[in-house]
Amino acid sequence: MSCSEWKEVKLIDAVEMNPRTILKKGTLAKKVSMQDIAEFTRKIQSYEIAEFTSGSKFKSGDTLFARITPCLENGKTAYVDILEDDEVAFGSTEFIVFRAKEGITDGKFVYYLTISPEFRNIAIKSMTGSSGRQRVQNDVLANTIINLPPLQEQKRIAHLLSVIDDKIELNNEMNKTLEEIAQAIFQRWFVDFEFPNANGEPYKSSGGKLVESELGMIPEGWKVGNFRNLTENVIGGDWGKESPQGNYIKEVYCLRGTDIPEISIGRDGALPKRYILERNFNNKKLNNGDLVVEISGGSPTQSTGRITYVNEEVLSKFQMGVVCTNFCRAINLINKKFTEFFYFYWKKLYDERVFFQYENGTTGIKNLDINSFLDKYMIVIPDDSIIQSFHSVTSTFLRKIQENGIESKKLVTIRDTLLPKLMSGEIRVVDAEREVEACLQKSS
Repeated sequence: MSCSEWKEVKLIDAVEMNPRTILKKGTLAKKVSMQDIAEFTRKIQSYEIAEFTSGSKFKSGDTLFARITPCLENGKTAYVDILEDDEVAFGSTEFIVFRAKEGITDGKFVYYLTISPEFRNIAIKSMTGSSGRQRVQNDVLANTIINLPPLQEQKRIAHLLSVIDDKIELNNEMNKTLEEIAQAIFQRWFVDFEFPNANGEPYKSSGGKLVESELGMIPEGWKVGNFRNLTENVIGGDWGKESPQGNYIKEVYCLRGTDIPEISIGRDGALPKRYILERNFNNKKLNNGDLVVEISGGSPTQSTGRITYVNEEVLSKFQMGVVCTNFCRAINLINKKFTEFFYFYWKKLYDERVFFQYENGTTGIKNLDINSFLDKYMIVIPDDSIIQSFHSVTSTFLRKIQENGIESKKLVTIRDTLLPKLMSGEIRVVDAEREVEACLQKSS
C-alpha cells in the first residue's frame, strides 16, 4: 500500500474529542485520576470506585490525554482497557478524551497518534494560561491536519506498536510479581521469624527460641543494631559536566533518581553521559552489589529513599563506568551477600513511609538525612548464615528484575524510534515488522 492512499484530514474529522458519554450523577463508577496515569506508559496504573459528580467520561478504547502543564510535557497519556464494552468511567477534568470514529479510525491507532512527537509538539505549543496552569487549546488540536492512512493500515501500525507495549507491560507485571514474592519471603523470614531452621522447618512455629530485645522478642542469636552495622561506606554522587571542561574529562554514565528502582537505559537509549574529574572516578564509581538511594526530591505525598542496586550484568552494559548523581548516594556493604536483605528491608520501610521522619529541606524539595538514618534507625539483624540463605533464595529475583527493566527500556527506544516514522509513512509496516520480530526473538 502506497502513501498516496493516505489522506490529509483535520483531526476533528477523524477523531471524536470529548465525545458525549452518558453517566448519571451519583452513579458509582471507576475513577481515573491524573496520578493513575504513568509517564509514557500505555496502561492505566490504577483506579478507584467513586460516585460520579463531574469530570471527563470515557469508554473502553478511548485515549486519555493530559491537557495541563506539566502533565502533558511529562507524557501522561493512556489507552483505556480497564472497562467492559458498555461500561462508562470518569476521571480528571484535565483529560482530553479522544475516541475513534467508526469506519474511519482505529482506537489504538488514535492512542499512538496522540503520543507521537509531532502531535505532542503541536499540543504543547498551543498551551495558554497563567504560569503553572497552562492548558491545551482544544480548537487548535481539533483543526490540526494529520496524515491519515486507510483503516486497515492504521490497524497494522497499531498492532505492531502494541506488540512492543504488550511485552513492556508483561515485563512490568513480571517484575511486580517477583518483587511481591521476594517481599513475602522477607516478611516470613525476618518479621514473622519463620525462616527455615536446621531441619528446614519454620523456625518460630517449630518451637524456635525467642529472646527479649529492645525491639521485642527476636530469635536467639539475632541482635539489634542499625543499617550502619551492615555498611562499609556511603559514596557521594557526581553530576559533573555535560561536556569536557578543564579537568572534567573522565567520561562516565550517571545514574539518576529517575532510573530508580529499575536501572534503565533511558528513553534516549542510555543513561546520560557526563564528564567528571579523573581523580574522583575511583572513589565514586559504582561496583557490583552497591545500592543506590535517592536522597533528594521528596514531596508531601512521596518521600525520598527510593532504592535500587547494581550488579555485574548492569555494569557490563556501561563499560566506561557508572556513578550516581549528587541527588543520590551509593551504599557499599560490608558483605555483598547482604544486598538482598538490605534492599528488601529498606523497601519495606519506604512502603511504610518511615523516611519522612528523616527528611529536611524546603516545602517543595525534601532531602533525606541518610547518615542520620543509617546511624539511628534500629533494626533486627539476623545471624549471618540466615542473611546469606536469603541471598541464595532471592538474588535471582533482583537480577531478573534488572534484566526486565533494561529490556523494557530498549523496547521503549525501538517503539519511540518507529512511531513517528510509521505515522508519517517514512517506514512501512512490513519493514518495521522485521525489526520488531528480530528484537523480540532476541529477548525471548
